[in-house]
Amino acid sequence: MKIKTEELEWEYGKVKSFCGKTLLDKKNGGLKLVKVSKKAVYPTHQHPNKTEFIFVLEGNPTITIGEKEHDSKKGEFFNLPHSVNHAIENKSDQNECLLLVGSIKE
Repeated sequence: MKIKTEELEWEYGKVKSFCGKTLLDKKNGGLKLVKVSKKAVYPTHQHPNKTEFIFVLEGNPTITIGEKEHDSKKGEFFNLPHSVNHAIENKSDQNECLLLVGSIKE
């Protein structure tokens, strides 16, 4: 199945400055294209029953996994293990970030 992302609407969730386009939604996981606004923070949280992953398409978000902050750049991939605290922050006041964010249920 082909998905034309430009035809999908941006959907806002719990955190206003993060919006996404659902690319895959299955019982055991999913994948979203996520746009992170300038100076946006997705607060620290964890998932007891799923592993998340992030692939950076544009921008330089800071990905926190456990106690470690990772300054990222385009092309980097992050694995966020289940039950481990994590957060996403776009520290830039000039550029948005674009991410592929997925999850797999344990």
